[in-house]
Amino acid sequence: MINLAPVIAIDGPSGAGKGTVSQLLADKLGWHLLDSGALYRLLALAVSHHDMSIDDHDMLRILAEHLDIQFLQDAEGRLDIILEGEVVTQAIRTEEVGNQASILAAIPAVREGLLLRQRAFAQEPGLIADGRDMGTVVFPDATVKVFLTASAEERARRRFLQLQDKGEGVNLQDLVDSIKERDERDANRAIAPLVPAIEAIVIDSTSTPVDQVVDMILAEVTRKGVA
Repeated sequence: MINLAPVIAIDGPSGAGKGTVSQLLADKLGWHLLDSGALYRLLALAVSHHDMSIDDHDMLRILAEHLDIQFLQDAEGRLDIILEGEVVTQAIRTEEVGNQASILAAIPAVREGLLLRQRAFAQEPGLIADGRDMGTVVFPDATVKVFLTASAEERARRRFLQLQDKGEGVNLQDLVDSIKERDERDANRAIAPLVPAIEAIVIDSTSTPVDQVVDMILAEVTRKGVA
């Protein structure tokens, strides 16, 4: 495929910092932002709302193709994610929904149903695409490809602090185990496994500050003459 607008694809496992880095890049460059993980989480929530079986792959593909979603910014610039008329910005960020989304992401029919919807986000002046197969499958012609990673223990620690801030009780070791299980599933699925694109620059954010990660990516953007 040929992208109609420049794309920076940022892939990596959950908790590596893709969302924060992608948002900062989108703000600095004035580009559009695709949070592909949110799409899979929205689908997981819709499957739960409609009491659908994850074994009915034909219905899952149809639901994915016609998912009723909106991404709206309020007056203060905060993003509201709406599913079938309901604001679900926080609801899709639970561990349960995340794990269900990971299971759905391993189903070929689901990925097929969401593929064109993701590609439609590539519009001028450019797109920051955050996900797990942005540079390998969704945007194979992306101008800049990044694989952002971090140790499972560090990613669990970050998630632990997030959940604590929300007042949710959670066990740190349980989070480590859950993240490792999700990594294993994502890396070994038959379709679009979580692996760095051949051309991707790999950045380990375990002990690298967010602003330094952003600067490293912007340096690559400049080197490629993208912006």
